[in-house]
Amino acid sequence: MPRYDALLVVSFGGPEKRDDVIPFLENVLRGRNVPRERMLEVAGHYYRFGGRSPINDQNRELIAKLRQVVQMPVYWGNRNWHPLLGDTVRRMRQDGVRRAIAFTTSAFGSYSGCRQYLEDIERARASVEDAPPIDKIPPFAEHPGFLEAMADRVKQAIEKVPDGRLVFTAHSIPVAMAQSSPYLRQLEAACAAVAARAGREEWNLVYQSRSGPPGQPWLEPDVCDFLRAIRSNVVIAPIGFLSDHMEVLYDLDVEARAVCKEIGVKMARAATVGTHPAMIQMIAEFCRGEPVPCSARCCPPMRRG
Repeated sequence: MPRYDALLVVSFGGPEKRDDVIPFLENVLRGRNVPRERMLEVAGHYYRFGGRSPINDQNRELIAKLRQVVQMPVYWGNRNWHPLLGDTVRRMRQDGVRRAIAFTTSAFGSYSGCRQYLEDIERARASVEDAPPIDKIPPFAEHPGFLEAMADRVKQAIEKVPDGRLVFTAHSIPVAMAQSSPYLRQLEAACAAVAARAGREEWNLVYQSRSGPPGQPWLEPDVCDFLRAIRSNVVIAPIGFLSDHMEVLYDLDVEARAVCKEIGVKMARAATVGTHPAMIQMIAEFCRGEPVPCSARCCPPMRRG
């Protein structure tokens, strides 16, 4: 069993100030066929909140909590913004880290939520001479710690709107990507498990934050379309997200809430799992064990054109 001497938190990254927004989004969209108009539209979401994404502060809070319970240094590297993953791996090498375990801020298996992080880690290691081995924790959507944390968040939201219909949301992805990964199966299983823990037999799974070009089928229904269709009080639980970052704040707290106001229904939004004690304990347990690696064929990238 490998003896890890460091924990690496790997996340998406986000801008810290207004001037960071466009360079950050250009990093995110590099190599993707997304119209610039769509990029500027998303930039407007960040500008609405002063150009500062909450994801970095939430990762700092997560790391502070982890440092209280794991008996090893905790490092942090991002896919798209500072601290960048390559710089962090270089610092780990300089600090003499021998073998690290990586927690990525994505619970479900898909190319963008799992395989791409593996590629990011290997690319960062390849850029650093004598970089330490880094083992990634696989998707953990079925772990009791994650399910317990999400169920607690849902129960708290149900107290605000007891008669609300329970609606889970996750990031929409292309249907082709969903078909080649366990994403949808894991989502449906996690939703059912959380709903049962929260005492609800009925629930729905919808999607948000679609960001791809038109003409390509993505997972549906969109959360706002669904709200207009059901026209009832709702409890929205963003099960597909680990922290209350920009997509949660804008797509749910701004757009979905505006739809609910428009159609005259009540809405309660469950918090994401964040730094729930069950999540912190789950990550600590992973650090003491040896994660089962993902299959070499899991969550392949989409074939383009």
